[in-house]
Amino acid sequence: MDWYAHVTVATLVEHQGRFLFVEELEGGRLVLNQPAGHLEAGESLRQAALRETLEETGCDVELTGVTGIYLYTAPSNGVTYQRVCFTASLLRHHPQRALDEDIVGIHWLSRDELRAQAGRLRSELVLRCLDDYLRGERFPLALIRE
Repeated sequence: MDWYAHVTVATLVEHQGRFLFVEELEGGRLVLNQPAGHLEAGESLRQAALRETLEETGCDVELTGVTGIYLYTAPSNGVTYQRVCFTASLLRHHPQRALDEDIVGIHWLSRDELRAQAGRLRSELVLRCLDDYLRGERFPLALIRE
């Protein structure tokens, strides 16, 4: 049996003390997640993070660092994901831009507001990445060798 980890990226965007999250339809329910998605063929991890953030939120961001690299096996399907979580600053929002079809909307939430909706998180990594960021876990972009 062939096994491999699915490589994903996520972006933590802080603006005025709040964090950017997407509300998306996953498995028939609405969940909250950082802007995130799969690495596509021919793109770098940084390019994937910028693309996913724009496609899911309509926001241009500047990557500023890395919060962590996480390995997570989803209990729902047994698939293992390797998530590279970037930090970013908001450059501009394009409110008229069409978002990915599974995205219902975007939300700027505090940590407490997110925690109050813990049952709606796409995975435990959503809160873990945010908590690592809030604890000061930030590594330079040079950590990622393209």
